[in-house]
Amino acid sequence: MPSLRQYVPILDWGRSYSRDDFGSDLMAALIVTSILIPQALGYALLAGLPPVSGIYAAILPLLLYALFGTSRALAVGPVAVVSLMTAAAVGQIAEQGTAGYATAALTLAFLSGAMLLAMGVLRLGFLVNFLSHPVIAGFISAAGLLIAARQIGHLLGISGEGDTLPEIAATLWAHLPETNPVTLVMGAAATVFLYLVRGTMARGLMALGLPARPAAMIAKAGPLYAMVLATLVTWGAGLEAEGVKVLGEVPQGLPPFTLPDLSAQLVGDLLLAAALISVVGFVESVSVAQTLAAKRRQRIDPNQELIGLGAANLGASVTGAFPVTGGFARSFINFDAGAATPAAGILTAFGLLVGALALTPLLYFLPKAALAATIIVAVLGLVDLAAFRRVWRYSRADFAAMAATAALVLTVGVKTGIMVGVLLSILLYLWRTSRPHYAIVGRVPGSEHFRNIDRHSVETHPDILTLRVDESLYFANARFLEDMILAEVAAHPEVRHVVLMCPAVNMIDASALESLEAIVARLDSAGVGFHLSEVKGPVMDALKRSEFFDHFKGRVFLSQHEATVTLGQTPAPAARP
Repeated sequence: MPSLRQYVPILDWGRSYSRDDFGSDLMAALIVTSILIPQALGYALLAGLPPVSGIYAAILPLLLYALFGTSRALAVGPVAVVSLMTAAAVGQIAEQGTAGYATAALTLAFLSGAMLLAMGVLRLGFLVNFLSHPVIAGFISAAGLLIAARQIGHLLGISGEGDTLPEIAATLWAHLPETNPVTLVMGAAATVFLYLVRGTMARGLMALGLPARPAAMIAKAGPLYAMVLATLVTWGAGLEAEGVKVLGEVPQGLPPFTLPDLSAQLVGDLLLAAALISVVGFVESVSVAQTLAAKRRQRIDPNQELIGLGAANLGASVTGAFPVTGGFARSFINFDAGAATPAAGILTAFGLLVGALALTPLLYFLPKAALAATIIVAVLGLVDLAAFRRVWRYSRADFAAMAATAALVLTVGVKTGIMVGVLLSILLYLWRTSRPHYAIVGRVPGSEHFRNIDRHSVETHPDILTLRVDESLYFANARFLEDMILAEVAAHPEVRHVVLMCPAVNMIDASALESLEAIVARLDSAGVGFHLSEVKGPVMDALKRSEFFDHFKGRVFLSQHEATVTLGQTPAPAARP
């Protein structure tokens, strides 16, 4: 029976928590908090919500993930892609700025959290494996471009709304004459500053004698510097009067206690979007968590990660926030800053809580153009055009799925794009496994090894046809198996024995079992023996539970070498009339 520590990992790592761990976690928390504040504000605006919602989305979720999550470096909170998906889903139900919009967003977080929690309890983490990495990469790259495009309007001081790239482009073009020159200068300066900080500050600090790691940490706080400088310039120069749009008054205080609206109408409208957000958020989060864990020879439990992320989203739903997940950039910064345990997340949450209580009045003059620049610089790192080239060279089918997903996200919408991506992932899997690779094999001279006759110089027996199938046998390829074996037998009329070599067969379902029985009957009537070799134990156990061996007249060999030696001395069965 699983122990309580398995479901509440803090009871495990918390027992050995040390002063050194606290020092490392505190430093990481200070750095991540400085980065998370501007990102959280920007991602809340991206989701169509008040800026302070972004801070709320990173307080209780961080605390709950620290209790239930298994990654020691994952930084949970609002992220660009999930924020975009939130805006796309909620924007179809309510108008931005209304109470109904905020309620729908937190309800979306509740539904997503409930789904993730249920999947974790039921140990269903394996289901996300059906979403291929090329499809996810195509979706994230397209979402990054879409997010960046939506921020261009803020850089120009004009409207740039839209759910697709053509809509955004049309809106920008229509309002281009209304561009505010001061806002444009502010946005351009912030963007250039962020790129310069990212690319040259660390090298400059190292040239002045600062060690590499502290220099890198200081440089990574670039968004905070940009936010402070932009706020001071806007306030000092009175740029609000020049038409520069600022955040305005940001509520000060603790996150509110909120409850989701679980009416049948709203739940029905949000259910599909919640499922997609859950899948995308989990894939993004667990990929980062596994990568960081491997760097320190640690491990994570994907099913427990579902519980941790589920709890985080439930926490977001009761504090007036929106769906959250583990972020790429923040998690890597948290890791590089030396976070030793999930307590770094707890300390980050307290830092944000202090910000919500005491610092929000200072955000009044923060220009939206500077926040837009912060988002653009962050999300363009998600756009991986090189991945398209790599996938094109390796697999045209994967590239087609990747490109179709990206194109649909950009031209039709986020929800349609990811839905088609999920469908394409499943269809690709079914298509590939429906026509599995198979080979006629022979013995490598002087050995007991058997290899493909088209790739190696091998010995074959004229009376024996050995076919190796490199896939589990199930409903999608059952008919293919039947047609393939009968076609090969017809092409080799001298054959008296057929051996199906099964080292790669991990499962035979009921449809494939019927096909095997049909093959046995057809070959028996033609006077050809049918045998199996190298069948795995669990597959053999399943066959024994069926009636297969009641009609099977062949033999099951432990090795293909044994089959060849034995059948080479055994006459074939007589053909039945």
